[in-house]
Amino acid sequence: MKKYIITAVLSLFSIISLSAQSKKDIQVSKLYQNYIAIKSALASDDADKTSKAAAEFIKTASTVDYKLVSEGNLNILRKDASVISDARNITAQRETFSNLSENMIALTKEFKLSEKTVYVQYCPMADSSWLSDEKQIINPYYGKSMLSCGSVKSEIN
Repeated sequence: MKKYIITAVLSLFSIISLSAQSKKDIQVSKLYQNYIAIKSALASDDADKTSKAAAEFIKTASTVDYKLVSEGNLNILRKDASVISDARNITAQRETFSNLSENMIALTKEFKLSEKTVYVQYCPMADSSWLSDEKQIINPYYGKSMLSCGSVKSEIN
């Protein structure tokens, strides 16, 4: 009988743990979707759209529980997104996007950002990486002038 009770209790803890993990992943997944919107706006050379996407990223980051992602990490992400949102110059937005990307790539080591494969891509001309939800290279650092410049560095499942 004790064996069954212990098994039931352990099963319950596993379910609670999975539920907490799913909640964690969902909150960070929303951040990732906002990040992808910033990346896409940069790739299309649209500074206004980039600013708006960064503002949405900030809103989402403000809703993430500090127990899931540390306050320090969230503050760094919000700071980078704020610089992107406030900048009206696409060049300045792209420079800060490099920092935002590095910090988002670091999150991929802790969280499942998407149900689909996440690609870490790299542009040698900008010497910077970014995350993508598709394998095809759509370079946010040079936009239309060098849209397909870069390569896939790794895949995260």
